[in-house]
Amino acid sequence: MNIKLTLSVEEEIIVKAKAYAKANGKSLSQIVENYLGLLVKEQTQVVEEKSITYQLKGAFKDHDLGDYKVELAKALSKKYLNE
Repeated sequence: MNIKLTLSVEEEIIVKAKAYAKANGKSLSQIVENYLGLLVKEQTQVVEEKSITYQLKGAFKDHDLGDYKVELAKALSKKYLNE
């Protein structure tokens, strides 16, 4: 759903922005919407990068565990069957 937005921008910037939009075959609204979308996306990525999962990335070395199903079966039989 599109909502109308009123902005106050210096006239010189508007003239240049309209020329840029025309040269790139886009409307000024599309350019502003794309820019705002990028800002929101970047902000979301920054939050994700600060998450505990992101901080732990690469902390564990990839050891050769073999087939995980076999390893899981061994661990479960040891836990529940005392083998």
